[in-house]
Amino acid sequence: MSKNPYDEVETVAELNVVPLLDLSWNLLIVFMMVVTATVQGINVNLPKASAAAGAIKPATKAITITAEGTVYLDSAPVTMAELEMRLKQIKAVSPNFPVVIKGDERIGYRSVIAVLDLLQKLEITQLGLVTQKLVK
Repeated sequence: MSKNPYDEVETVAELNVVPLLDLSWNLLIVFMMVVTATVQGINVNLPKASAAAGAIKPATKAITITAEGTVYLDSAPVTMAELEMRLKQIKAVSPNFPVVIKGDERIGYRSVIAVLDLLQKLEITQLGLVTQKLVK
């Protein structure tokens, strides 16, 4: 009589968990996406703030130089002397306020340097230059 070759092979009774782990990770990702989408989409009626809260102005000041060479502090046109006077007033109230400079790409480098020199003279150290994001 011949021997059965399968009698000597031990069968391994283990469950392959890799497909179950893949399924659980996919379900977790879907769950996170659904929860995030529903949280952002909730509409509520927000209460109105008091008048005192609206009186607080943002701390950052923007100095804009147009293509024609006009200098603006926030949205008001100013001369360099007026700019210096207003920045001194703001610095007296809030010594560490940030300033951003937005200059048109067509202006001369001299205009930006004049504003930077003024900021250095007034010892305003929190400074940023605004540019557009480079599109690739």
